[in-house]
Amino acid sequence: MLSSVDSPLRRFVSTLSRTSFQWTPEGVMRAPLRWVLWDVKDTLLKVRASVGEQYCKEAERVGLNLSPVEVEAAFRQVYRHHSSRYPNYGVTHGLDGQSWWMGVVRDTFSQCRVQDPALLNTVAHNLYHNFCNAENWEVFSDSKKTLECCSSLGLKLGVVSNFDSRLEKILHVCGLRSHFSFLITSEEAGISKPSPAIFDQALQRCGVPATSVAHIGDHYVNDYLASRSVGIHGFLLDRHNKHNQPDVPREHRLSSLEELPSQLQLHID
Repeated sequence: MLSSVDSPLRRFVSTLSRTSFQWTPEGVMRAPLRWVLWDVKDTLLKVRASVGEQYCKEAERVGLNLSPVEVEAAFRQVYRHHSSRYPNYGVTHGLDGQSWWMGVVRDTFSQCRVQDPALLNTVAHNLYHNFCNAENWEVFSDSKKTLECCSSLGLKLGVVSNFDSRLEKILHVCGLRSHFSFLITSEEAGISKPSPAIFDQALQRCGVPATSVAHIGDHYVNDYLASRSVGIHGFLLDRHNKHNQPDVPREHRLSSLEELPSQLQLHID
C-alpha cells in the first residue's frame, strides 16, 4: 500500500493506469501523443515594433523626443542587467512582473537622460499596460491554423512560457487563449525555462507520461533541450534558419508551424 509520502509514485502509477500504450515495429512500447505544449513569444506571436520604437512612441505622449536607436540600446543593456541580477522577474527577490518591468523602463529612460521620477513612473506604468493591447503584437500567419489542426487531431494544448502574468490577457486579445487548456508562466510557476521543474509542473497538469507530450518553441536551450531532458518530444521552430546545432535532427526542426501536424501524426498513429 502506497503511503502519502509516496505521492509522486502514486501519481506515476495513476498516470500509467490511464494510458494506453502502442508497440513500434521494432517491438518497443510507446505511449501515443496526447498533449502539445507551446512556447509563445517568437513562436506563436511577436512584438510588432522594436522596443525602441514602442518606448519612444509612449515617451512622445508625455512630451519627450528621444531616438529609438538610443532607447533600444539602453533597453538591451538594462534588460541584461535586470535579468542577471533579478532573474525571472525577481520573484525570489520579492518582486513581481509589473514592478520588475517598471524598473526596467525607468532605468532605460534614465540612461537616456530622463530624470523626473514622476514622469518615469508614468511612462513605465503606461508601457507595462500597453503591452497587453493587441496592436502591440503580431500573430504569425501559421499560428491559428496550426493550433486548430492540432486540436482536430484530438490533441490537447497547453502553454509553458518564460513570461509574466500578462500572458493570459495577451493571448485573449490576440484570439489565441481559447485553444489552450492551461497556461504556465515562469512568473506564476516561480521557475523559468530551461529548468526541468517548469516542465514537470506542466506534466502534472497534463496527467500523462512525458512520452505522450510534445513541446514546440524557438529557443534551442529553453525549449528544445529542456523539454527533451524530461522525455518530452521537443521540436525546434527555426523560422529564419539560424539554428545549426548538429544534435537537432531534421525531423525535430521546423521552418514553419505548418510542418508540425504531419510530425505529430507520426506519434499519434
